[in-house]
This record gives sequence, C-alpha cells and structure tokens, in this order.
Amino acid sequence: MKNIFVVVGGGRPKGNTMQLVEAFIKGAEEAGHSVEKVSLLKTEVKGCLGCNACRYDKPCIQKDGFNELIPKIKKADLIVFASPLYFWTISSKLKAFIERFYCIAQEDPNPPMGRYEKYPVKDSALLMTSADNFFWTFEQAVSYYQFALVNYIGFHDKGMLLAGGCGDTNGKPQIDQTEHLKKAYEFGKTIYSNSIIQ
Repeated sequence: MKNIFVVVGGGRPKGNTMQLVEAFIKGAEEAGHSVEKVSLLKTEVKGCLGCNACRYDKPCIQKDGFNELIPKIKKADLIVFASPLYFWTISSKLKAFIERFYCIAQEDPNPPMGRYEKYPVKDSALLMTSADNFFWTFEQAVSYYQFALVNYIGFHDKGMLLAGGCGDTNGKPQIDQTEHLKKAYEFGKTIYSNSIIQ
C-alpha cells in the first residue's frame, strides 16, 4: 500500500479535472492505496517570493496553507499533480504550490548538473484536462512537468493522463462523454503495477 497525495490546482468544483481526479482516486483506493486530496481552490498557496529566507529546509516566511501541506508532502510516496490546461500550461495555483517546494529543499554538497539542492525522493504523476485536443495541446505543460519535477527536483515519473477534448470551456463539463474517466480509474488502480501511460 502506498500513500498518495493528490493536489488539484484549479478547475470547477465538479468540472472535468475534478471528475478525472475522482476517477483516479477511486481506482487507487480500490487497489488498496491510501489517498488524500487537497484542492488549491480551498487551500491558499502563494507563489515563491524568491527571498531565500527558507534556504535549505528553513520555514517559509509566508503564512498560508502551504505550511499545513508540508507534512502531507513528506508522508506521501506519490504526489499527483492535477490541473486544467490554462494558457497552454498548468494552472498558476499549481505552479505556486510547486515553487514553494524550495522551503523543503536541503543542501546537497554534490548536486547533479542543473540542480542546487536536494528534495525528498517521491514518485509523481500528472493529470490534466483541456477543451482542445491538438497534437501540441499539452506540450508546454508536459515540458514543465518533465523539467521542473522530474529532471530538476528529481521525482520518479509514474505517468501522465492528458485528457484532451473535454468540451467547450463555455459549456458544461463533457469528460463523461470520453474514455478519460475510465482511463483515470485504471491509471489509479494500476499505477504501481503498470508501465507509464499517456
């Protein structure tokens, strides 16, 4: 059994992204994993100020919801990052959450090229939804996830579910008319027994 922490970085409370997340959670829980979800719509996390007061595992000077999330991050075996596609990348709320990882970094006397500190070793996954479904729709978001979370922070990628074609942004959620919810359920259920999916 794994501890899974799902961070939802935006979208409507019952929208496409939340439906995708709930389907993933259902599968993961049926597989015996312990899952906790937080919505950044309800828990405020401000972006990094770049002040360096927190350098090397010192607390962030900002008093917001991130401080209560740190124990959940450290406890988790897998962190699932979930977001609708906003202006071709992840939401600003989710990016702010990722930026604040800086305060849980520790000094690394021999860092790999391009990295200056070390972070807790975690598995990670990406869940995203969008109205569009072009071949390039998720390119920016996937690039950020790959470079920031996998290459830089050093998380172990367990896969991505990129759910495009979920309906017009002005209308009601239409993810239930696609195969994405079924795929999310299977992704959650098999995340520690299957290879990476996209």
